[in-house]
Amino acid sequence: MAIEAVAPYAKWIIIAVAVLYFAYLFILKKRVFEVAVGVALSGVMAALVAVVTMAIQVPTPLTSGYINIGDTMVMLVAVLFGPTIGAFAGGFGSAMADIITGYAHWAPFTLIIKGVEGFVIGYITSKKDDFTAILLATILGGGLMVLGYFFVEVYVYGWGGAIAEIPGNTLQAVTGIVVGGGLGHVIKRRIKDVLVSLQI
Repeated sequence: MAIEAVAPYAKWIIIAVAVLYFAYLFILKKRVFEVAVGVALSGVMAALVAVVTMAIQVPTPLTSGYINIGDTMVMLVAVLFGPTIGAFAGGFGSAMADIITGYAHWAPFTLIIKGVEGFVIGYITSKKDDFTAILLATILGGGLMVLGYFFVEVYVYGWGGAIAEIPGNTLQAVTGIVVGGGLGHVIKRRIKDVLVSLQI
C-alpha cells in the first residue's frame, strides 16, 4: 500500500513542505506583505478563518484534536483571493484558532496543512474559475488536508489514531467543498473584476 510505504517518512515530508510554504510566502511573495492591501487582506482573512474555525468544535479525544468547519472559510478565501492570501489565511488563521482554543500542540501542523490547502485551491482557481475548476480544486485541496493530517497522525499516534480521524477530517473537507467552494463560485461570478484585482 502506497500510504504505508510513505508514512515512515512523514516527519521529513512535513519539514520539506514547511520549508517550501515559508519560502513561498516570505521570499517569493514577500512583496504582497509590503503593500497595504496585501497586509490588510491577509490579516482580515486570517482572522475570519480563525473565527469560523472556532465557531463549531467537536473534540476528538483519541488524537486530542477537534472537528471544525474552518475549511469552508479556507476554501472560500482561496477561491476568492488566490494562492498567496489563501495560503497565508488558511495556514495562519487555522493555526491561530488552534492556539486560542487550547489545541496549540496541533498549531504547527495545521499551519502547514491548511496553508497548503489554501495555496493549491487558490492557485488552480486563479488560473481557471469555472464551476468544474473550483470543484476539482476544492476536492484536491480537501483531499490534501485529509492526507496531511493522516500522515501527522500516523507519525504521532500510530495507525489506529490516524484511521480514526479520517471520517471527521473527510467531513470537514466535504463541508468545505460544498459551502466554501459553492459560495466562492457564486460570489466570484458576481464580482469577478473586483476580486481579480485583489489577487496579489
